[in-house]
Order: sequence, then C-alpha cells, then structure tokens
Amino acid sequence: MPLLTRPDLGAWPDLGYVASPLDRAAHQRAHAPDLLEDAAARFYLVGGELVALTGAGPLLDPLFARADATAWSVREPLFLGLENGAPRFALAFDPGRREALEGAGLIVTDLRSIAVGGLVAAGHLGPLACGKALFAWHGRHGFCANCGSPSRIVEAGWRRDCPSCGAQHFPRTDPVVIMLTAAGERCLMGRQPHFAPGMWSCLAGFVEPGETVEEAVRRETLEEAGIRTGRVAYRASQPWPFPMSLMIGCLAQAESEDIVIDPSELEAARWFSRDEAALMLARTHPDGLFVPPPVAIAHHLIRAFVEGAHA
Repeated sequence: MPLLTRPDLGAWPDLGYVASPLDRAAHQRAHAPDLLEDAAARFYLVGGELVALTGAGPLLDPLFARADATAWSVREPLFLGLENGAPRFALAFDPGRREALEGAGLIVTDLRSIAVGGLVAAGHLGPLACGKALFAWHGRHGFCANCGSPSRIVEAGWRRDCPSCGAQHFPRTDPVVIMLTAAGERCLMGRQPHFAPGMWSCLAGFVEPGETVEEAVRRETLEEAGIRTGRVAYRASQPWPFPMSLMIGCLAQAESEDIVIDPSELEAARWFSRDEAALMLARTHPDGLFVPPPVAIAHHLIRAFVEGAHA
C-alpha cells in the first residue's frame, strides 16, 4: 500500500492524569474536618464518570466553594491534598441528577472528554482522577472483605475500618501492563471489539499475583496475539481512573512474528510499519486508521517507537 511522507509530529504532547500539583499531605488526613472550615478549601464535584464544571471557556473550572459543592453532594468529602497550602476535596453527586445540575447552570461531562478535549487546565486532571478512583473504590467496598460487616470511612477517605472485626482496608490500584512490541521496523497493535472504527492500540492486561512487570508483558502478548517477546523496557506510567488502575507502559522486543489472536481478547492484531504508525499518530493514514489520543499512554508508546526508541 503506498503511503504518504511521514508527517512531522511536532512537540511531544502531555500525558493525561499525571503531574498533579497536590501535596497529598497524608499527615493532615486525620484533621480533614478542620480543613473543611478553611476559607481557601475548594471542592471537585464527581458523579461516577461525570464531572461538574463552571465557566464559558476556553478552559472551564472544576473547583467549587464549599457551599456550592455541598448542595449537590451525596457522600462525605474525601481529602485529596493541599495545593499551595489550600485544601482540596472531592465530593460526589448523584449522576441521575445531571439534568438538575445543568439546569442550575453547571456544565456536566465525563472525565475522558475533559481530558481528551483539554477542557480544564492540565493540573486538574490528576486530582480529578484521584477523586474519581477513590469514590469508585468506596462504592465497591462498603462491606468488610474479612467478615462481611459494613465498614466505615476514616482518614478522610483513605481507609475503611470494620467496627466488627477491626480489619483495616486501604484504597487499591490495579497494576496493568500496556506494551508496544516491535520487530525491527514494525510494531504490533491490536483492536478490541469496543474500539471506534479504525482505531488500533497497544496490547494491555492486568498484572497477576506473583508476577513481575516483565513477565506480565510477555504473558499478555503471547496470550493475546501469540507473539513471544524477549527484552522488555519500562517507558512510563499513568494513573488511569477507569475505574482505578495504574498503566505501566513498556516497550518489548519480539522473538516471533506469526500472529495468532485470542478472539476473546482481541478482534484483530497486525504489524504496522514505522511510517504507518507515524501517519496513524497524525491521523493522516490513507485508510483512516488512527491510534488513541495524546492523553493515553498508548499514544506515547507508539510515538516513542516511531522516533526510534526500542526495548
């Protein structure tokens, strides 16, 4: 297939949900009730995948004063940390009240759209991801995993205690490897059934107990695409709040090239040349193929390969 000249990709884009400006200030979590009274305290309003915003652009504001935020809240506030000494909290609203919030003049949209569209200053994405992931964890862990009794929130949202058996439970993050495997001038990408038409991306999978990151990369690549890999190099990581994962980005070197997909994992997988990958990054591929947007770590792994990085 004839391809256009490789595009100039310009400056590296920012990766989403990283570089949070907050000091998590763990030593202050026990004092969160006092911090709520601070006149400088501000609140993020999160409702499942949704976030409430104010403003008219180009950048919207996700921070609310206490009185404005608590009018919509359905759970106790979670302390996220301090920004230049000012307390930052997350409050949850009922997603079913979206129309009511919008009727009150607020803008309500989902966290992915906010990140992809650059709707807020980049420094807000990390705190929003933290609050969204914490609320998702609390929503799934209302009962003690040890004895089954209802547990309660302590440490301003950073722990749940069981009053019956005394067990303590802490927010979890699921480690996920996401990897771009290369064989010379080609890289391996796959498609899942839920992807938008034309989108291809890196392979990924959860790290299993007792497994290193390198072992997880090799196992997942073999399971999903039938490709054996050797050398694995860590590239970068990204908190991914859907619902509460840590994406561990790696580059891997292929030791085989015949693809055999697992149809329960992938719809398709194939090798792409370096030039094709560059066109997909720029969204100028002649067949309309593309890769995830810059907010996702997959975009950065693919760009690293295009620019010559290797495992």
